[in-house]
Amino acid sequence: MTPAPAPPVATRATRAIGGVTVSAVGLGAMPLSVEGRPDQDQAVHTIHAALEAGVTLIDTADSYHWHAGELGHNERLIARALAAHGGGTDEVLVATKGGRGRPGDGTWTVNGDPRHLRRAAEASAQRLGVAAIGLYQLHKPDPAVPFTDSVGALRDLADAGTIRMVGLSNVDCEQIRTAREILGPRLVSVQNRFSPAHPATRDTLDLCTELGLAFLPWSPLGGISPSAVDAPGTGAPASDTPFHTLARAHGVSPQRVCLAWHLAQSPAVIPIPGARRPASIRDSAAAGELTLSAPELAQLTRRP
Repeated sequence: MTPAPAPPVATRATRAIGGVTVSAVGLGAMPLSVEGRPDQDQAVHTIHAALEAGVTLIDTADSYHWHAGELGHNERLIARALAAHGGGTDEVLVATKGGRGRPGDGTWTVNGDPRHLRRAAEASAQRLGVAAIGLYQLHKPDPAVPFTDSVGALRDLADAGTIRMVGLSNVDCEQIRTAREILGPRLVSVQNRFSPAHPATRDTLDLCTELGLAFLPWSPLGGISPSAVDAPGTGAPASDTPFHTLARAHGVSPQRVCLAWHLAQSPAVIPIPGARRPASIRDSAAAGELTLSAPELAQLTRRP
């Protein structure tokens, strides 16, 4: 009798977003649809590799696309990959965002008008093939629209059952507190840029820890790996940091050490590294099982 294939190794470390348990490391799906994206087969294989590694959080947005006329490219890709996966996907939380646009020339726009957000959320739910979006996030506050109006639209979407949980992205502490007053327990997460090379939003991480909100650092490998949002020609990431030194000592990648550093910052942190290849997300997912000692963490945060 031919033995059954061994089950894939899955990450066991978990965190919580609202009342939903997710893997400690998620997948930032943006690189699968923007400039430099892989072909569709590789993109689907990358999502499947994430699922097989135990990843149960996938982050996307309606504006994650490359060319004009591709609105929702990343959401449709995720929906196809989940539908095509042989294993169960009921435990996967897909978090999407609305409020930004990409004209197709490499630039970004912002639109926090409540009417736009309502239409965008309904369209995202349709593309994802769900009755209600698990986690819907305001992609970026619009300076031309009162922040309370944009957040109020998300409250209305939750009341209508279009979305289940609400998140914010690219916000400061004052905006988090304001949204908390409007949304109450429906506000469950904040997604800001944060990494060893970009620590400026540490105050929002600390506030999320205090309030019991999940903190999803985007571009968490800043300084270790290039980000999908970094412009070409901005220079390669550093190649001989304390993260690289510690990675050699553990026999793992510096990216895995960096994600383990994130997880050690607070139980609220759920990094969402991007990936274009199956091997990349498999390596990232394994960070949930890498524990760094206090002296090692001190080594990583020491400044010359």
